[in-house]
Order: sequence, then C-alpha cells, then structure tokens
Amino acid sequence: MLGEKALVHHVYDRAVECPLFSDVLIATDSPEIESYCQERGLKVMMTAATHISGTDRVQETATRIEADVYANIQGDEPLITPQHLELLVRPFEENEEVRVTTLKTRIDAATAQNPNVTKVVTDHAGRALYFSRLPIPYGIASVAAPVYFKHLGLYAYRRQVLLDFPRLPASKLEATEKLEQLRFLENGIPVQVVETDQDTVGVDTREDLLKAAELLARREGSK
Repeated sequence: MLGEKALVHHVYDRAVECPLFSDVLIATDSPEIESYCQERGLKVMMTAATHISGTDRVQETATRIEADVYANIQGDEPLITPQHLELLVRPFEENEEVRVTTLKTRIDAATAQNPNVTKVVTDHAGRALYFSRLPIPYGIASVAAPVYFKHLGLYAYRRQVLLDFPRLPASKLEATEKLEQLRFLENGIPVQVVETDQDTVGVDTREDLLKAAELLARREGSK
C-alpha cells in the first residue's frame, strides 16, 4: 500500500489519464491483486502464472484483446505520469516503421554505477544500441565525461512484434544482463528510445517505497 491505495492502483490511475489509450487493464496472475481490483472497480485480467517477463504477460493479453499498439506499464512505478505515457506511444502515430518504444532520462555518474539502474545508449536517431546494468558508455579520463541515461521500464509494441516475441530465438545477452529488451536488439528489432526529463521510482525495496511516498506527497502538495 502507498497511502490509501496499492502501488498498482496508482499506476492504473495515471494510465487512464493518458488520452492516447483506448483501454487500460491490469494483467496479473495474482488472485490477491484480482480481488483488490474487483473490489475497487479496476479492470483486471487473470493471466498464466508461468510468464517469465512482463513482455510475456502482455503478449498473452494481445492474444485475447486486439489492438494496434500495446503498452507494458510496470505495476511498481507509482510516479509515472500521463506525459510519460504520451511520449511512449506518440512515436507510433508519427512513424509507421516504429515497432517498439521505451523511455530514458539523464542521470549522474554516481547513479550510473548502480547495477539496479539499467543504462541505455542510443544512435543519432534515438534507436537503442545497448542496454546494460554497467555504466555505459565507459569514460576515458583524457576525454570529456560521458553522459549517462537511465532506462525507464516502460515499453510499447506494435501487435505483430508482440505476438512474435515468444518465437524469437533466446537471447544470450538477455540471459546475461537479465534484461528482456535485449532480445529485441539481438534479433534485429529496433527499439526507439524517447527522452524525458521526469524520472520515476520503481519500488523494489522498502526504501524505494518510502522514497516514492515522499515524492508522491510532494507532487500532490504542489497541485
């Protein structure tokens, strides 16, 4: 719980505020989450308990609900905003060749050292070159200090890419880094990365929960 609502409830409320979505639902394998949603009138779908990643869970959803584009929004990101989600989805409207999107935000060198913070580097067109738990790019002392970008764990996919995901050859890089998005890159599927100046706090520990509660209270107080 974060205040009076569960983490996933905060995420759901922000998602339904995004005008680009035609539908929002919570996909879960947890009877506890299903019960919470039903009691509060949140749209929920039970999925298989065997999914390895969020992408696999959204892929099942895509086999049951037809749409052009699907967004994968982690239920432990209570500080996302509708603006994050518009940035995530807008490239599909602007370029029919875009197949997968995600977000990044600039971070300092100290934060880049944290292996729990995924880093991303992109080409000049904003396509991901690599994602890593290590600080990338590596900085040589004789040149200017590198600029680091944190990868925010939000994704959107065109329907066919998502349906093809389970059939993509297993990625050694994905297994090594424990980052599912590397399966796309290793199989030649470009990932468009959009920059935002708004960071988020994924809640993985009690310390994260306390930080998220503080930031959420500050945000609500500024309205």
